[in-house]
Amino acid sequence: MIIHRLDNVEVKPENGHKYALCDIKCGENIIKYGNPIGHATSDIKKGDHVHSHNMKTNLSGNLEYTYEPDYTPSAKVETDKTFMGYVRKNGEVGIRNDVWIINTVGCVNKIAKRLASLTGAKHFEHPFGCSQLGDDHKTTQLILKGLINHPNAGGVLVLGLGCENNNISEFKKVLGDYDEKRVRFLNTQDSEDEIEDGVKIIEELKAYAATFERTPVPVSKLIVGLKCGGSDGLSGITANPLVGSVSDKLITYGASCVLTEVPEMFGAEHLLMKRCPTKELFDKTVDLINNFKDYFTKHNQVIYENPSPGNKEGGITTLEEKSLGCVQKGGLSEVVDVLDYGDRVTKNGLSLLNGPGNDIVAITNLTAAGAHVILFTTGRGTPVGAPVPTVKIATNNRLAENKKNWIDYNAAPLLDGKDLTDDFLEYIIKVASGEQTRNEINGYEEISIFKDGIVL
Repeated sequence: MIIHRLDNVEVKPENGHKYALCDIKCGENIIKYGNPIGHATSDIKKGDHVHSHNMKTNLSGNLEYTYEPDYTPSAKVETDKTFMGYVRKNGEVGIRNDVWIINTVGCVNKIAKRLASLTGAKHFEHPFGCSQLGDDHKTTQLILKGLINHPNAGGVLVLGLGCENNNISEFKKVLGDYDEKRVRFLNTQDSEDEIEDGVKIIEELKAYAATFERTPVPVSKLIVGLKCGGSDGLSGITANPLVGSVSDKLITYGASCVLTEVPEMFGAEHLLMKRCPTKELFDKTVDLINNFKDYFTKHNQVIYENPSPGNKEGGITTLEEKSLGCVQKGGLSEVVDVLDYGDRVTKNGLSLLNGPGNDIVAITNLTAAGAHVILFTTGRGTPVGAPVPTVKIATNNRLAENKKNWIDYNAAPLLDGKDLTDDFLEYIIKVASGEQTRNEINGYEEISIFKDGIVL
C-alpha cells in the first residue's frame, strides 16, 4: 500500500483521508502541501485520523497582504507542435465547428430545444434575460456575448422573444460588431412560424460553417480553462498537479490558461500573489480575493464555508485544504492578467478569472472567457459539461474504473511515480483536433450564469 506523506499528515489512496505522522497538540497548525490547512481542536496522536472531528479552519475575513514576488519567469520554448483547428475570418481559432443557438431570454428555451432536435444544432437553456435589473442584467448580456463570439461555434442563431429586457435590438448594442454570415437573429414574436424560420436560418448557418476546414494551428493559439469539481484527498496529489504541469508546458509554448473559482483560492491566495510580476497585478489579485470575501459577508455567510458533503467524504476537511489543492491547477507560471467576470482572455500565459466555484457557473464563465477546452479534475465524479469539450480527470483508480462513461483521463498513476505530463498533453492536442470528450459523446453540455441582484 502506497501512503503519500505530506508534512505532518499522510494521505492514504484507498480513501483519500489524512492521518497524523506525529503527535499534534490542540491549537497547533496541521500542515499539508507545505502550508497550514487548519488547526487541531484537540490533541491528536500519531496515526490518528485527522478530519472534521479534530480539526478546524484558520480562515477569517479580509487580510492585509504585502507584495513579495517570488517566482521563476516561464521560459518560452520554440515548438512545432500543432493541432488541427478552424481559423475564423477574424483570425481566431476554434476546435469545434458546431452551430449554436443562444437565447436572449429563457422564455424561448423550448423553441431552441425543438430547433436543435430538428437540425443538430446545439442549444444551452438558461432562465435569464428578462425581469433583471442593473449589474445582473449586464452580466447576463456579457456572458451571452462571450458565448456568441466563441470561435468553437462556426455559426450562431441568436434566438429572442421580443418583449424581454434583453431583446435583440438592445442586446446588439452590447454585442457590437459581428460577422453577418456567422451570426443570425430570429425574434420569435415577429415570426409567423418560428420553427420553420429557425430551421431555415440554421441550415444556412450550417452551410456557412461547412466552408471552414481543419488546418494545422500552433499550440500557442489554445486557450485552456482550469477547473476542479468535487474533490478528495488525492486531488492535490494527482489530478490537480498534473493539470498544473500541463498548464506550465502549454504556457512555455505560448498558450493561455485560465484559473477561476475565487473562493477556492482562499487560504492559498498568497501563493498566487507571489507569482504576480508587477505591483499592479498583485493589487488586482488582492482585490479579486477581498472583493469575493466581501460578497460572502454582504450576504451574512461565513467565508470559510466550502467543502461540500462529497468533499468531506472524500477526505477534504477545510477550505484551505481544498484551495491549496485547487491552485495547483495553475502550475508555477507567473500571473499575466486578472480578469473580471464576463471578460475575455487577451494575453498568453496564466490569467486569474473572477467567479464562483459552482461547477456549471464556472465552466460557463470559462467558456465565455474564450476557453476552447476545459480541464476538469474530479475526485468524486460528475457528468456535467460546458458548451466546449470538458475533459474529466480522475484523481483515483476507483473513480476512473467505476465511471468510465464520465471520465476521460486517469491521473492516479502519478501515485506510482509515473510522469503523465507528455501523455496528457498529447491527449489534449487530440481533443483540440477533434477527438470527442465524454461530455460531448453523452450530450452533457449546459450553462448557468452568476446572479447577485434583483429580479422583478
